[in-house]
This record gives sequence, C-alpha cells and structure tokens, in this order.
Amino acid sequence: MNRRMVFYILGKILMVEAALMLPSVIVGIVYGEKATLSFALPIVALALCGFLLSFKKPENREIYARDGFFIVASAWVVMSLFGALPFFFCGRFGSFVDCFFEVVSGFTTTGASILSEVEALPNCILFWRSFTHWVGGMGVLVFVMAILPLSEERSLYLMKAESPGPVVGKLVPKMKDTARVLYGIYIVLTFICIIFLVCGKMPVFDAICHAFGTAGTGGFSIKNAGIGFYNSAYIEMVLAVFMLLFGINFNLFYLILLGNIKDALKSEELRWYLSIVSASTLIISLNIMKTFKGQSFRYAFFQVSSIITTTGFATTDFNVTFPELSKSLLVLLMLFGACAGSTGGGIKISRLIILLKNFKSEIKKLLHPRAVTVIKLEGKPLEKSISRNTVVYFMMYMVIMIVSCLLISVDNFDFTTNSTAVIACFNNIGPGLGAVGPLGNYGGYSLFSKLILSFDMLFGRLEILPMLVLFTPAAWRKRVN
Repeated sequence: MNRRMVFYILGKILMVEAALMLPSVIVGIVYGEKATLSFALPIVALALCGFLLSFKKPENREIYARDGFFIVASAWVVMSLFGALPFFFCGRFGSFVDCFFEVVSGFTTTGASILSEVEALPNCILFWRSFTHWVGGMGVLVFVMAILPLSEERSLYLMKAESPGPVVGKLVPKMKDTARVLYGIYIVLTFICIIFLVCGKMPVFDAICHAFGTAGTGGFSIKNAGIGFYNSAYIEMVLAVFMLLFGINFNLFYLILLGNIKDALKSEELRWYLSIVSASTLIISLNIMKTFKGQSFRYAFFQVSSIITTTGFATTDFNVTFPELSKSLLVLLMLFGACAGSTGGGIKISRLIILLKNFKSEIKKLLHPRAVTVIKLEGKPLEKSISRNTVVYFMMYMVIMIVSCLLISVDNFDFTTNSTAVIACFNNIGPGLGAVGPLGNYGGYSLFSKLILSFDMLFGRLEILPMLVLFTPAAWRKRVN
C-alpha cells in the first residue's frame, strides 16, 4: 500500500469536510443559536489534521485497486468520526456511539435514528444532519475527484470503490469531468426539488432539509411525524416523484441531456425498476383500500417510492396500518433497492437482473448441457467476471446480514425487529418493522448493537468490498514494487 498517497488523499478529504461544515455554521449564526459553537472545534481539528496529512505531496503518487478500496473505506470511517463531533458537543445525543450512529446513518443515506424528539434540536444541527445525506448521496470521493488534480487511473479506482452497482464507467473521457457532470445533475435536481416543495407552501428551511434527504435518498426528517406532519398530498407526490428520479441511474440523465431520450428509455434496468414500482403500488393500493379508502394510491405510491429508493420517508406508520401482504412486499423492496449508479441503496436492480439471468442460464444448462448460453444486460453480452462478482457479492451480502442479526440478538428484541433493523441498515433504508418502524427509533439498542448496525450501514453503502479490505491485515502492508 502506498501509505503516503493514502494519507495525502485522506488529508484533502478532511479539509473538504471542514469546508462542508461551514454552511451549518452560517445557519446557526442566522438563527442565533449557541449550538453553532459545536462546530468550532471539529472544523479546526479537521483543517489542522487535513493540512498536516496533505501539505506535502508524495513523490510516488501511484495507487492501485487495493489502495482505492482502502482510501474510500478509511475516508468514510474517519469522516464519520469527525462528523459526529458536532452532535456530541451540542449535548443532545448522549454517548459518542449514539453520535457516530447518527452521522454514519446520515453519510450513508440510511436515515436510521436514535432520536425520539427531533424537533427539539437546534436548526444548525438539523441542517448538518440533513446535509450529511446530501454529501453522502453522490459520494464525497466523487466530489473530491471533481476538485482535486488526480490522474485518470487514480480517479477511476476511487470511483469504482465508492460508486454503487456492478459496473462503473465514464460518462465522458476524463473521470474529473465525469464527476463534475454527476454533481452538476445532482445539484440541479436538488434545486428543482426545493422549488417544488416551496411552491407547496413548505417553509424554505424545511424544503432545503427534506430536499437533501430526497436527493441523497436518506430520509432524515426534521419533524417527529416525518412527512406526515405536513398532511399535504402535493408535497407527498413531489417527494415521491423526486425519490424515484434520484433512484434512477444518473447515466440516463446524461443521455437525456445529450438528447438521446430514446436510448435512455430503452434501459433494461429502468424498465424493471418502473415495472416493480408500478406493480408494487398497485398491489399495495388494493391491499390497503379498506383502511385508506380513497387515499390508498397516495399512501401506497409514497411508501413504495420511499422504500425501493431506500429513502425511508414515511407518511404513515406502515408497521401498524398496513396488512401483512403490504409489509412483506415493502421488505422485499428494501432488499431490491434502486438502480445502479443512483443515490439509492439495496442490492440494486441491475444485480437482481443478473442474478435472475444467471439462474435462468443454469436451468438451461441442466436441460441442454451442450447449449451455449450468453447472459446479456442492456442488450450487451455481460462479462463473466461481472456475473461471477455479482453472485459472490450476493453471498457476502447474505452472510453479513445473518451474522449481524445474530450479533444484535443479544439485546433480546423480537426477530422481526432485529431482522428488519439489519435489513434497513445494511440496505441504507432507515425504518424497519417492530420497534424500529417508521415512528420508532434505534435508541433502545445497546452501544454494541449500535456499532454493529453502524458498520452494517458502511458495508451497505460501500458495497462490502472496501470495508473488507479495510479490515484485512494484508491491505495495511506496504506494497513491494
């Protein structure tokens, strides 16, 4: 491992995080809040550590895949440790582990919370809490690539390690320009979302915070009752539509910008995504019709959009109000997740397609041993390495979730609560069922379980491999050329 280059990039990332805390300070000053001082020491510590690590450029600036995974995983852990400090210093979160859980939930766009009283928090803390969603949605490393002079090869390794999905490619020839295009689309869509929410008479501060949660598909609300607080069909539909938009592969938005609308609409993953949303909304609408009557589509569509995109906003406590069929379907959507290349979590629709096609291919081989089968995705033959990696990913995914369920079971919660808590955290959703339902929280878990669930969030957001590399002793060894 090229340690000097790793520390150099980590230093730059810490300096970026210091700058990212400044908007929260401005919010605190505008509202005249004492909690603004909670950001003073973290900003100074981040700036100082970042400067010390990066003031001198290393002579050897080469990094490889292993280094890229290590940088991404360590950056997310270190950012979370520093990002938890404002929560800790404001005195509203209890232990540092609680603060770490909350900020990891923010950066990984999970939306799981240990808080029962959100509205009591100062606005500057609420802003930082929501802003972490927006920062983590596209990925802080993507942002860093857009502003740092890294080579194409180094940038590609970082993007591969941080970006969700089985395949990562360039939108334009240079990775720096790709990062800028992605963030440009991200910023514009976020701004449009804010405008639509304000037009629905949502206060500007509320609109900004909820747009951050929508864009990052995170789900932190600044109201105890969540989106249900506003009791507005317009606001719910705006958020539902934008959640679905942010759950779409950003490459398709770039194609649309280039005028290739037909090519974008031909996307196999997009068709599956929209079909699953449509079918799930229809089934749940019919299933909850007796309870919600004329409002069944409104509640079904919002909940489906929120869960499949792993946002986690809620307008009703579906843990109580939805029948078992609807709750079971929502749990399945938690596992599916959104499209690859989006801000959503979960397995990803593209991986689901690959797994199903692998299954179909194996059945065909059993029936016709001599037949030559070619698995295609988006109309193109899929590389065997991608197909194999998808199967391996799914196996690791299941193992980590099973082990996590066993570990947190020491707290003696019921199986539904524990299993959906792990599913919700690992897939970066937030609310589960039982005690961690939409109107519940994770505050009842022990510090040990909160740490397990925090690392589940990180494993899920970074899609396992970077975190495994971080905890592999061989990755820490200096590379011998």
